[in-house]
Amino acid sequence: MSAEAPTPHPEMPRRRTRVVKSNRTQILLFSILTLILTAAVVWGGRTWLRNSETLVFAVGEANGPEARFAARLATVLKNNSSRLRLKIVTNGDNAKALSQFDRREANLAILRTDARIPPRARALALLEHDLLLLISPNGKKIKTIAELKKKKIAVIADSESGAALVRNILELSDTPDAATRVQMAPPSSTFDQLFAGGFGAIVKIAHASQIVKDKSYEQSTRRGGFTLNAIDSAKAIARKYPAISEETVATGMLSASPAVPAEDVDTIGLEWLLVAQSKLSNTTVGDLARIIYENKAELALTDGFASKIEPAATDKDAFIVAHPGAAEYINDEIKSFIERYSDLMYVALAALSIIGTIFAAIYTKVTRIAPEKASQLATAILDVGERMEYATSLDALDELQDELEGILRGVVIGLRDGTISSDGLDTFKLGYEFVRDEIGLRREHIKRHAVQGHTQDEKVVVVKTAQSA
Repeated sequence: MSAEAPTPHPEMPRRRTRVVKSNRTQILLFSILTLILTAAVVWGGRTWLRNSETLVFAVGEANGPEARFAARLATVLKNNSSRLRLKIVTNGDNAKALSQFDRREANLAILRTDARIPPRARALALLEHDLLLLISPNGKKIKTIAELKKKKIAVIADSESGAALVRNILELSDTPDAATRVQMAPPSSTFDQLFAGGFGAIVKIAHASQIVKDKSYEQSTRRGGFTLNAIDSAKAIARKYPAISEETVATGMLSASPAVPAEDVDTIGLEWLLVAQSKLSNTTVGDLARIIYENKAELALTDGFASKIEPAATDKDAFIVAHPGAAEYINDEIKSFIERYSDLMYVALAALSIIGTIFAAIYTKVTRIAPEKASQLATAILDVGERMEYATSLDALDELQDELEGILRGVVIGLRDGTISSDGLDTFKLGYEFVRDEIGLRREHIKRHAVQGHTQDEKVVVVKTAQSA
């Protein structure tokens, strides 16, 4: 009797691996990029706010007070970690430096108010006063300007501009003998020598800081003395010539013992101003003014120049109008960061809002993975249904049942977490119920065939037993 080999059951296909989509990686990358962009914006803003700016400072000769003051200022800016830097450009004299400033080749310069004022010059600080000392022999007082005009005058000053200034004040410019009446004194001349040389008056133009330190006045007083005269029409002269200012020689300023003058004396003078180009921003000039006024002691020169820095005149009728940036600092009207950049901030916020909306849309549409539709999971359920026909035992059916329940559990969790949308939920439900019912029918089929097979086996045993008997 030939025995037929049992037909083997086809092997159950492998379970399809389902790729679970998640936004976790994209969210992590987006967070990292956000941090990087935030750091870049902060760094860029800090760099922009602290970005160094180089200002060209035009000065006269290299050893002059203007150049030495500029060098001091450059050092102070560096020591205070200021964003401002100075490039000092020397010239043959201060007139050439002002010409460079007038050509807009320099941002800063120092001028005396009797110089030719560049139209775009705006005052930043008052560095020094020059006083006109009207001196006559001891006991010979000069009471009026009219009386002074009749005398031969020696001018002690740093340049020929001093003699021109005196001629202009005395209105001797058109007089034929003006050059002989008002002459520059020979270098190193003393008062006694000039008086002995036939001069009836001496006009000395000097820095107020130098006058205080000069001991020659005291020595001259002890040798025989001189007379310091007041300029009776100082106020009228200052009103007539805006470049000239009213000044006062304080008691004992020239000599403490004996006191010269014995009481305050009215005179006239000139001012040395630090000027800036009108086009410089208020922020730049305000920062520079703050550094200057907060570091006066470090800016004073050893010879006394700039030893008493004063605020520039902020009145609209000032001879040289103050730069708005300096005026804001002097008048304590410095705007806060928000006040200064409020308009820019509003524009920036509006732009950032628009840009943020655009990037959010891009993130949503491109980088962000949309929630998976419930209907798309019907494929996983149908996969369970396709493998069900290969299940030949109750254990295999139990595995498929667990897998089906796992898919259902995943959908419920996804609906709660938002990774799965409710779109197509009815389709998923229909597929789930269909496969679930099929598993139930398959389970009943396997049980029924198992009972029939057991009955047939018992019959075969009974027949074999009967045959053997």
